[in-house]
Amino acid sequence: MELTTITYEVRDGVAHVRFDRPEAANSVNPTFSADLRQVLLDIEFDDDVKAACFTAEGKIFCGGGDLKLFAELGPDLPQVASDMLIDFHGAIYKMNRIPKPCVAAVRGAAGGAGISLMSAFDLVVSSDSAKYTMGYTKVGMTPDGTSSYFIARHIGLRRMMDLALTNRVLSASEAESWGLVNRVVPDDEVDEAAAELAQSFADGAAWALGQAKRVIYTGYETGLEDAGEHEGQMITQAMATHDGQEGIQAFANKRTPEFKGTDERM
Repeated sequence: MELTTITYEVRDGVAHVRFDRPEAANSVNPTFSADLRQVLLDIEFDDDVKAACFTAEGKIFCGGGDLKLFAELGPDLPQVASDMLIDFHGAIYKMNRIPKPCVAAVRGAAGGAGISLMSAFDLVVSSDSAKYTMGYTKVGMTPDGTSSYFIARHIGLRRMMDLALTNRVLSASEAESWGLVNRVVPDDEVDEAAAELAQSFADGAAWALGQAKRVIYTGYETGLEDAGEHEGQMITQAMATHDGQEGIQAFANKRTPEFKGTDERM
């Protein structure tokens, strides 16, 4: 896999993905979008990957779209952006569907397409000095990056309107209290904290964790009875696996479970 804006490495069941355009605030351009989609494809089809950790080089997680490039494109921008969004949105769709937990570590700032991308991760660890803002309408644009789907669900419609229309800047503590990020840690600990979280998923009942992710997203989008039926199907499948049986036996016998992290049956 040849990547130019992202680095990628798999260690101990965790895919470590690092955005690597610090000179451009890790902004989103066509190459970054294509790289991101390729990375998500690799994560999806690599059976050795049980969870993923996304970090960023430099001071900013992702500053949004590459406005310098967009300015250079002039009248060609809509066509280039339309093509770019096939990859950018496609990567986000894939991350949401993959039954593997995806954790992000946000340092510095996430703005525009950066906050949109961040909102799509399953869990987000924020540095305590990080800032969050939409910024789209400030430059005459409308939201993208699936923010209308994810951010509105995380924080509610009223707050989403506030962010999108006023371009309000949230501190890390505000983002946590609003439900936009999961936890806040000191700046110099954010990458390590996210990596440890992803590693705990890879070392645990990885198949069950991945399927739990899918059950939650599916249930959120369906009616009550459909959600209940799907939950029933999935938990009974889990009960038939080695990890399901092992987890129950370990709890009953007050010992630490020894999970295999797969859907292997007893």
